[in-house]
Amino acid sequence: MTAPIELDFTEQDWERMERTWTAWWAGELGRPMVMIEGREPHPDDWSPPLGGEKLFTSDFPLEIPIEAVIDHYQWHLERRRFYGDAWPRWWPNFGPGITAGFVGARVQPALLTVWFEPARVWRIEELQPAYDADNVWWQRVSDLTRAALERWGDRVSVAHTDLGGNLDILASLRTTEQLLFDLSDAPGEVDRIGVEITRLWLRYYEELYAIIQKGGRGTTPWAHIWSPGRCYMLQSDFSYMISPRMFERFVLPDIAACCDALDHGFYHLDGKGQIKHLDMLLSLERLRGIQWIPGDGQPPPEAWLPLLKRIRDAGKLCQLYVTPQGAQTIVQELGGRGFALYIVGLLSREEADDLLRSLGAGDARRGQALP
Repeated sequence: MTAPIELDFTEQDWERMERTWTAWWAGELGRPMVMIEGREPHPDDWSPPLGGEKLFTSDFPLEIPIEAVIDHYQWHLERRRFYGDAWPRWWPNFGPGITAGFVGARVQPALLTVWFEPARVWRIEELQPAYDADNVWWQRVSDLTRAALERWGDRVSVAHTDLGGNLDILASLRTTEQLLFDLSDAPGEVDRIGVEITRLWLRYYEELYAIIQKGGRGTTPWAHIWSPGRCYMLQSDFSYMISPRMFERFVLPDIAACCDALDHGFYHLDGKGQIKHLDMLLSLERLRGIQWIPGDGQPPPEAWLPLLKRIRDAGKLCQLYVTPQGAQTIVQELGGRGFALYIVGLLSREEADDLLRSLGAGDARRGQALP
């Protein structure tokens, strides 16, 4: 019989975490959310099952039993420590936009990534993405999600897999280059398929939600935000390459439809090439916040203070991945209200204490966190 998970996180910690995140969404929290994680040896340490922690769950071949995969992540979760507003979570990571795999794209796991490619060459008029309950990737994701909930119950918040954005999914079915041509050569077909992909996205989200909600620990997406209801980090990485006019036609309706179905919808603004779409995103009433990722080779988030202020001045929340120094800069310059700061890297309890106090967010002994 598999041993139950042992975590350094009590029921009182869960109650505080849920209360604090709920206040953050309501705009009632006067400090930033600050998520810090650490790592400590387990009292009964042994060699990790299936090796070092895998960032991508898709790294495990499909023939590896589900229970063995859950054993692997349980071993690593038990050694994790959660400081400030962090909480035990597990994300079944099959790459950005695994919905493409659900509807027939070829899925190719690789070192620290996953590639999606068309399974065959279609004319765009022939493309009819459809739900397939027997798709091997959909079965793997849903079976792993279900097994995690059955094993961990309400001890771990199990995330939705990264479903992707509508044009990202379509690009995996067409190739990026071909979709760029399609936007000009067959815009009506892109409209048609985009609507169908949004419908499928919502179905996959709801089917996973039906599994996840049984744990009673709200929802979390691939990003580090949490909600007592339906939450997701929406995205459209393809949008980096298109004009605001095309974004308004082909992407914004998808984001709006998903936000309408969610209690707490967020958007993953990835790279300076997406800033041109920000005003349209900020205009969506039901979009609750923006995650800013500057992108490779760009200055870190704290170097974009006018952009962060623009997001907050529009009444939106903002989630960032920052260093301890970056978090301090943002709070000193803009204040902490409305920010959710995930601290990159693992910190000791003492380091977490120091940082949380400097940010006005209590200390690492979670029961003493400030309201």
